[in-house]
Amino acid sequence: MVKVKPFAAVRPPKAIAHEVASRPYDVLNSAEAKAEAGEKSLLHIIKPEIDFTPIIDEHSQEAYDKAVENFKMWQEKGWLVQDKKEMYYVYAQTMEGRTQYGLVLGASVEDYLTGRIKKHELTRKDKEEDRMIHVRIQDANVEPVFFAYPDNAEINAIVESVVKSKPAEYDYVAEDGFGHHFWTIEDDSLISGITSIFSQVPAFYVADGHHRTAAAALVGEEKRKNNPNHTGAEEYNFFLAVVFPESHLKIIDYNRVVKDLNGMSQEELLLKLTTDFTVEEKGTEIYRPESLHNFSMYIGGKWYSLTAKEGTYNDNDPIGVLDVTVLSNLVFDKLLGIKDLRTDKRIDFVGGIRGLGELKKRVDSGEMAAAFALYPVSMKQLIDIADTGNIMPPKTTWFEPKLRSGLAIHKLS
Repeated sequence: MVKVKPFAAVRPPKAIAHEVASRPYDVLNSAEAKAEAGEKSLLHIIKPEIDFTPIIDEHSQEAYDKAVENFKMWQEKGWLVQDKKEMYYVYAQTMEGRTQYGLVLGASVEDYLTGRIKKHELTRKDKEEDRMIHVRIQDANVEPVFFAYPDNAEINAIVESVVKSKPAEYDYVAEDGFGHHFWTIEDDSLISGITSIFSQVPAFYVADGHHRTAAAALVGEEKRKNNPNHTGAEEYNFFLAVVFPESHLKIIDYNRVVKDLNGMSQEELLLKLTTDFTVEEKGTEIYRPESLHNFSMYIGGKWYSLTAKEGTYNDNDPIGVLDVTVLSNLVFDKLLGIKDLRTDKRIDFVGGIRGLGELKKRVDSGEMAAAFALYPVSMKQLIDIADTGNIMPPKTTWFEPKLRSGLAIHKLS
């Protein structure tokens, strides 16, 4: 069962929340962040290299020092202010008419180390260490991680009561069209109730932010080892998370484009695909996969439906059932000679938020030879994989909308 705690968030005053909050560090490159960052934007803290002209190395000591300087300055200027009371918070996001309601809380370092916070992706040590540096130098979790948990009627009822009882503390639509809504939970009985109910929730599942989760937990573990008077009650035993009931979340497609056809002509590829797929030409109008094991391919100005034939996949295997596995085995490995999706430069990945038109654009431009769109992974598939201790192939899940950074920051001391 998981352990959670309320905390006193460092967050922006209501009037400037939309100016401070930013997209996460890893969805923008430095040039994009510099162009997007307003005066009060958290991007100056999470991507401090943008404060230099020209932009400097984000991993330089100068950049890290600037991050610390900016975090301190934002607090001195009153752009970030710490709450006087430990609380939980409701954070809701609206996209395309659908709203998902999450709770902002302190998740347990121990739960991550013992596997009660379950992951479905591999992490890289270099990326973990980069995020750990940011946690260490700020002595804070500046950006949240994004978890799912099994639906719980009692928690849903508490969240609903909070949302209906008072206006949102923050309520705005960001430049990408997504709505962000934020409430404080100050009532002591609700706070203790949330803590108690989560003690009966079996697990959290990392939805987005595997490297940030690992970094936050590992820094907490470091602090524990370095404190001879450690009691387990210290703030560093917890890290910043936003947790959503699984039924609220929607995974969107994560698609692939390839630079060449491994020496084959388009006609040869189409012929070879018929061994493992039922291939149907769909013409020039965008074709979107309709079900599990159905793919769309764009090549030579036309869209095709590819439906994997029975016997080419294993629906009883949590990894084998995934369409990323089917496509990797039967097309990328078998036909195109792309063996390692993590390292091969002949393949690239396109989040479904960009739409299938982006796939068409990249092929029509001549940059890519073909594009493949997949049916989205379900939350059930993600949970099955995490529960069985398996790891998804790279670039399998894409969650949208992304959490905004800066609506709540968690100090470790």
